[in-house]
Amino acid sequence: MNPRPFKIPQSVLVVIHTPSLDVLLINRTDSPGYWQSVTGSKDHLDELFEDTARREVREETGIDTAIGTLTDWNIENIYDIYPRYLHRYAPGVTRNREHVFGLCVPAGTPVVLNPREHTASRWLPHREAADACFSPSNAEAILMLPQFAR
Repeated sequence: MNPRPFKIPQSVLVVIHTPSLDVLLINRTDSPGYWQSVTGSKDHLDELFEDTARREVREETGIDTAIGTLTDWNIENIYDIYPRYLHRYAPGVTRNREHVFGLCVPAGTPVVLNPREHTASRWLPHREAADACFSPSNAEAILMLPQFAR
């Protein structure tokens, strides 16, 4: 059996929201109390960020992005990988490049979590959602939602 391949330090952050700017937050299984938007790394280097976003939304929430509008915000964050997650990356990799998207879905869109990754979900008004996020880049993206939601 092959060991798990190292994660690619290129990921997406997808702020899923309704037209009234309620934001979906999910709680990671490995980090109780750590609420966040959908995130995930590319599966291979030539995978487009948009394809990564669509895949991660489907894998983590069960939501098909075709029911809403996926928007590339053309924002990238570079950040230090949290020390507790460094083992997932190749030796010497300490920073990640995160590309930000928004996904507007109808209010009442059902969420079906992947139980291996998340334990709970909740919809919150965007300012409350930003306050609930553990990740500064995630909170900042949520606070920018009004300028991207049209």
